[in-house]
Amino acid sequence: MKTTSIILSLLTLTLLTSCGKDQPQQAPPPPTIPVIEVGTKDVTGYQSFPVNIEGKVNNDVRAKISGYITQVYVDEGQVVTKGQPLFKLETNVQAQDANAAKSGINAAQANINAAQASVNAAKVEVDRLIPLVDKKIISNVQLETAKANLAMAQGQLEQARAAYQQSKANYAGVQANMDFGVVRSPITGVVGAINFREGSLVGPSDQTPITTVSEVGEVYAYFSMNEREYLDFLSGAEGKNVSEKLKNMPEVELVLANDQVYSEKGKIQTVTGQINPQTGTIQFRISFPNKERLLSNGNSGTIRIPKEYKDVLVIPEASTYEQQRVIYTYKVQNDTVYSTIIEVEASVNKMAIVKSGLKKGDKIAAQGVGKLKNKAPIKAQPTTIDAIIDSIQTTF
Repeated sequence: MKTTSIILSLLTLTLLTSCGKDQPQQAPPPPTIPVIEVGTKDVTGYQSFPVNIEGKVNNDVRAKISGYITQVYVDEGQVVTKGQPLFKLETNVQAQDANAAKSGINAAQANINAAQASVNAAKVEVDRLIPLVDKKIISNVQLETAKANLAMAQGQLEQARAAYQQSKANYAGVQANMDFGVVRSPITGVVGAINFREGSLVGPSDQTPITTVSEVGEVYAYFSMNEREYLDFLSGAEGKNVSEKLKNMPEVELVLANDQVYSEKGKIQTVTGQINPQTGTIQFRISFPNKERLLSNGNSGTIRIPKEYKDVLVIPEASTYEQQRVIYTYKVQNDTVYSTIIEVEASVNKMAIVKSGLKKGDKIAAQGVGKLKNKAPIKAQPTTIDAIIDSIQTTF
């Protein structure tokens, strides 16, 4: 009996083990995925381009005469007015030239006085001889000789007067050179880097200016587009020609080097008429007000050109994925996802603007698409696109 009980126990254990092997494993529950209904929105996108900022007018300041700088009247970054003295040059040589020129004026005046005296004497002689000739006391030859002497004296007087005017002109030129010993600001603006200071020899032929004065009450920002961007710009802007298209362009924003947005908006004013053959780009110019002088010549930044998209289909960028340069999303039907090809026109603020592949009212998986597969079951968790975008922005 004891042996029979053991055999029965072994048979029972074998049957139980066999039954356990035949039971199928329970499938895991489908993942919970946020699902949104595709809708339309008005959104504003931006094209961004790096810019270089320059003053409206930038004048190089150079010496008009050669000389050593003896005084510097201004400092870098200082606001100056047109005609304000900036530098003083040594003018000892010019002073000596001025003294010599002044002496030349005095000598020329003395020559005029002497020539005038000769004219007066010659005229007196002619006046004396005329009645004597009339009375035939003397011959006419003496009178003609006196008249010739008078004409010669008058010619010498004219030469003396011309020499006097030349002396005055020489003195004025030397005096002007002395005035050039004070280097003045050509415009009202802000002083840039001062390249030469006291003791430096400067002159009109120097390649490097003493400094630069920039008018920065208004500044220009320059940026470039490549040929493809430029053609897209022309096709997307309203207007019959380039001038009209520029006029119809919205105001642009300037993002400074510290990522702060400049308080004033700018306007695209001009575009160069041809593609640069070296860079393959075309240059634009934007004007920005700068009354507070917060922007300086040489600043850099990024401009943002706004583009309005009206009543367009939008989905979160997080709901898309890419394979071999083709963009997909997952449509949701009856708690099942289906991989769907879409065409994206642009990406704006973590949203993808859908050009084709979806329609208003379609439901898609909003997040977690990297973990999904085509025709996979899910547990839909309804949400909104705003909630998805806000959660992305908060995370990053």
